[in-house]
Amino acid sequence: MTDFTMQKDADGVAVITWDVPGKSMNVLSMDGAATLGGLIDEALADEAVKGIVITSGKKDFAAGMDLNVIAGMKDAGGAQGVFDGVMSLHHLLRKIERAGMDPKTLKGGKPIASALPGSALGIGLELPLATHRIFAADNPRAKIGLPEIMVGIFPGAGGTTRLVRKLGAMMAAPLLLEGKLNDPQKARAAGVIDEVVDDPVAAARDWVLKATDADLVKPWDAKGFKMPGGAPYSPHGFMTMVGASAMVHGKTMGVYPAARALLSAVYEGALVPFDTALRIEARWFTHVLMNPSSGNMIRSLFINKEALEKGANRPAAPDQTVRKLGVLGAGMMGAGIAHVSAKAGIEVVLIDATRAAADKGKAHAEALLDKAVSRKKMTAETKAEVLGRITATTDYAALAGCDLIVEAVFEDMGVKADVTRRAEAVIPQDAIFATNTSTLPIGELAKASARPDQFIGIHFFSPVDKMMLVEIIKGAQTGDRAVAKALDFVRQIRKTPIVVNDARFFYANRCIIPYINEGIRLLREGTNPTLIENAAKMMGMPLGPLQLVDETSIDLGVKIAKATRAAMGADYADDDVDEVLFRMADAGRLGKKANAGFYVYDDAGKRLGLWAELGTHWPRADEQPELTEVQHRLMFAQALEAVRALEAGVLEDIREGDVGAILGWGFAPWTGGPFGWLDMMGAARAVEIADALAARHGRRFAPPALLRDMAAKGQTFYGRFDRTAREAA
Repeated sequence: MTDFTMQKDADGVAVITWDVPGKSMNVLSMDGAATLGGLIDEALADEAVKGIVITSGKKDFAAGMDLNVIAGMKDAGGAQGVFDGVMSLHHLLRKIERAGMDPKTLKGGKPIASALPGSALGIGLELPLATHRIFAADNPRAKIGLPEIMVGIFPGAGGTTRLVRKLGAMMAAPLLLEGKLNDPQKARAAGVIDEVVDDPVAAARDWVLKATDADLVKPWDAKGFKMPGGAPYSPHGFMTMVGASAMVHGKTMGVYPAARALLSAVYEGALVPFDTALRIEARWFTHVLMNPSSGNMIRSLFINKEALEKGANRPAAPDQTVRKLGVLGAGMMGAGIAHVSAKAGIEVVLIDATRAAADKGKAHAEALLDKAVSRKKMTAETKAEVLGRITATTDYAALAGCDLIVEAVFEDMGVKADVTRRAEAVIPQDAIFATNTSTLPIGELAKASARPDQFIGIHFFSPVDKMMLVEIIKGAQTGDRAVAKALDFVRQIRKTPIVVNDARFFYANRCIIPYINEGIRLLREGTNPTLIENAAKMMGMPLGPLQLVDETSIDLGVKIAKATRAAMGADYADDDVDEVLFRMADAGRLGKKANAGFYVYDDAGKRLGLWAELGTHWPRADEQPELTEVQHRLMFAQALEAVRALEAGVLEDIREGDVGAILGWGFAPWTGGPFGWLDMMGAARAVEIADALAARHGRRFAPPALLRDMAAKGQTFYGRFDRTAREAA
C-alpha cells in the first residue's frame, strides 16, 4: 500500500487520495512525496485527464511533515542533506503550481484543486497553497494553519513564501510567527483558503472542469505582481518589517532562532523573484534545523511528548479506561479535574463537605463550559451533555461503582487520611485511589489506605483546563495496575503524563522551588528586581521568579517553607528566602490573588509593575551582578535539581524530565528542557560554571556526581540515557 493513490473518472478528473496506512492522521514522508510526484507526472501526461483533485481518505487532510523524517535528513546528510530534501519538496510543489503550463505564456496547464475534509496543518496546508484553488469542508472542529514555529522550526516547504505573497507580511504574521490556527470559515475570511463547502471533493471536481488558463496563474507568477502591503523597500513595507522585527524580539527575547530566521526569509525573499525566494526559504530553514535548539524542541515537544502520550512507559496491564470517576474536594483543583474529565466523556461524582461547596465546584465547571460556548468552541447542547455527567453531592455512597478516585482536598495529612478511609469504605475493591497532592509524600498518605498497592499520586497543575502536564507519582508499594490506570486516565483527558517516584516535592516542584528561591535570594542581596525578572525572560522563561511566586501565591510559599523546615530540621537551608516571604505575607502582600505581592495590580487584577517599596525593604546594592551571572543562577538552580532527581531515581526517563519541565513550569522551551540545555552546553562546561557558582554562592550549586562523571567521560544525557535511541537499536 502507498500513501497516495489515484483514480481517474470518465469526465477526465484524476482524484489523488492521501491515506497513509496505519496512521490516524496523514503525515508526509519523502517516499510519500515521491509517490505524489509520480502521480502528478502521470496525470499531467495523460491527455484524457482534464484536471486533478488532491484530497484525503481520512477525516482530516494532514497533520504535517513527519518530523522524524526531518530529523533524519539532518542526521544522514547534515546541512546539505536538509537543504536537498527541502528543495525536493519545493520542486514537487512548484510542479503542482505550474501544472504543465508553458513557462512563457503561462497557458496550457491543468487545473489542480485541493479538497480538505478536516484539519490541514503544516505541510498539510503548504501543499494546498501550491494548488490553484482550496476547498474545505464546513467543519468547525477543523484547524487550518502552520504551527511549525511551536516546535522550533518554521514553514519551510514554501508555506512562508506563498503565504506572505498571498496575504502580505502583516496579515501573514500571526499565522507564521504565532502558529495561529483557524477553523475553515475564519481561514477563508483571512484569505488562506478559497471556499468552504459541504462537499469539498465535489466542489473541487466541478471547479477543475470549468477552470480557465487565467485561473491557474498565481499572482506571484503574473507580470507586474506587487507584494500585498508593500515590498520591504516601500515606505509601508519598511514600517511593517520594522514592526515585525520589534514584535518578534519582544515576544521571543531573542532566544528562539526559528522566529528570527523566518523573518529573515520573509524579508530577503520579498526582494527577489519567487523561485529565488524559495531557495532563500530553504536555506534559512536549513540554518534553523542545524541549530541545536530546533533539534531539541522537535525532540521534546513532538517526538518525546508524543511517545509519552502513547504510553511509552506504561507497565504491562489490561486496558484501564476510566468509566466512572470520583473527585473528592470541589475547590478550584477538584472542579477543574471534574470539568476536563466530563469533557472527555467520563461520568464524574464531585464530592465536598457541604452541598454549597459541591455546587460551587460544579458551577466553576459550568463557567468554563460557558466560556467555550461563547467562543464557539462548543455548542449549548454539548455543554449540557458535559455538565450532565457531573453529579455534585456530599454523599460518599454516590462513589459506588467508581473505578478511579482522585482526592483533591486540603494539603493536610489528617484531612486526606479521613477522606481516603471514607471513600474506600464504599468504592469497589479493585478501584484505584489517587491523591492530587503537590508536596506530601505518597508513601505517608498511602498509610491511610487499606490497599497501598492501589494508591498513587496524580498531580495536576493549575489551572487544570489549561495546563497540559500531569505528574504521576509512584509510592514504594504502588502496583503496576495503578500506574497503568493513571496513565490511561491522563490519556483519556488528553493531557501529557510523566511518571516519577515518590520523593519530597516529586519532580516539578522539586525543580521550580529552587528557581523561585534563587530569584528571592537575588532580591534580598540587593539585585534590582527588574534585572532578575528580565534575566529570566531573556533565557526564555515565561515568567520571572517574582511574578511566578505572585501567581502561585506567597502564602502558599510560606506554608511550603514551614512544612519543609519542620521535615528537614537542621538540614533546612532556605532561611534567607523565608525572611523575604514571611515579611511579604505579614504585610498582607500575598500575590496576585490579593492584588498585592512583588508586583502591584489594579482592581481588576491586571499587573501594573513591580512594587516600588521592594527597594525600601531590600535596598539595591551599589554594584549589580552581570546579566549572565543572574541568568546562570536562575537556570542552574533548576537544571542541577533535575540532574539530582535523575541521579536519585525520582526520574527514570530523561524524556519525562525534559517534557515535564517545559509543560509543567515553562522551562525555556527553546532548550528542549534542562537535559537538552545541559547537552547543548556540554557537561564539562556545565560543571565549570556550577563550580564557579558554588564557590561564590554556596553548595546548592555544587555539581552532582553524575554530572561530574559525564563531564569526565565526555558524555551527553541523551547519549547516555535516551530510551528512544535504545529502543530503536
